[in-house]
Amino acid sequence: MKASALAFQLVQSLLVLLLAPLFLGWVDQCRAWLQNRRGAGVWQPYRTLVKLFYKEVVLAHDASPLFRVTPYVLFGCMALTATLVPMVATDLPLAGAVDVIALVGILALARVFLALAAMDVGTAFGSLGARREMLVSFLAEPALLMVFFTAASLSASTSLSTIVTVLTHRGFFLYPSLAFSGVAFLMVLLAENGRIPVDNPETHLELTMIHEAMILEYTGRHLALIEWAQGLKLLAYVGLGLALFFPFGMTESGDWWALPGALLAFILKLIFMGAGLALLETLSAKQRLFRVPEFMGGAFLLAVLAILIHYLLGA
Repeated sequence: MKASALAFQLVQSLLVLLLAPLFLGWVDQCRAWLQNRRGAGVWQPYRTLVKLFYKEVVLAHDASPLFRVTPYVLFGCMALTATLVPMVATDLPLAGAVDVIALVGILALARVFLALAAMDVGTAFGSLGARREMLVSFLAEPALLMVFFTAASLSASTSLSTIVTVLTHRGFFLYPSLAFSGVAFLMVLLAENGRIPVDNPETHLELTMIHEAMILEYTGRHLALIEWAQGLKLLAYVGLGLALFFPFGMTESGDWWALPGALLAFILKLIFMGAGLALLETLSAKQRLFRVPEFMGGAFLLAVLAILIHYLLGA
């Protein structure tokens, strides 16, 4: 059974690594359809990664070792996060390490390395993007923690695997606290992944960009790892949302007969989530940077309201 569980963990790890670029391509393709454009196709992120891996790395003369190692640290943190999040099975061998507070710490570690690397070469755009990224994360992390605390209160545990297992076995019930937490989590997802209305992943205008400003100096395989890590981060957040608010369809590690059904359910949920994200970005406009604190403040208030509803009403 232990070998079977390890095989399950390996299957999920390979699944998230391979699906991350495809999910980005699906979101971009849906957005192109909604804007009456043809689009580059769902396979375009794979072609971009292959092209970047073949390109030569160009480094600034004053780049420190921190600048060189950051893409690998960033990719490792995002791959670890996406691997730890239960997506097709709940009791994987690494489930004991999936504490929601530690998960936020891993995401924060990657963010700090990227911000320091952006300021390392001394360009104006890198420092500008790093400061903006720290502002957004400073406002988003408390809201994300409050969302996790609401789910942890419902299951009496901060282990993500335990939270998902408890919510799955409770059946289909409408919890007002989870409804408010879901809206807050969606707002955090948009902010943390640089999506509209907080940031536009397709822009290179110096007055608006956040994430893109921090990676302008990267080329070649370094840029490929960062782009792949960004896809893994989006998939990890979407997987977190599905595990917390739509945990149906998951199986237990070692149950190979239920694995095809769990994979099919996960793929279908990703299809609907990607289409919904593209629809939301198409109907929304990017906010001014000075409106972002109001946006994230709303997410934090919704998350606090969720945990208050849980403790006051028990729902």
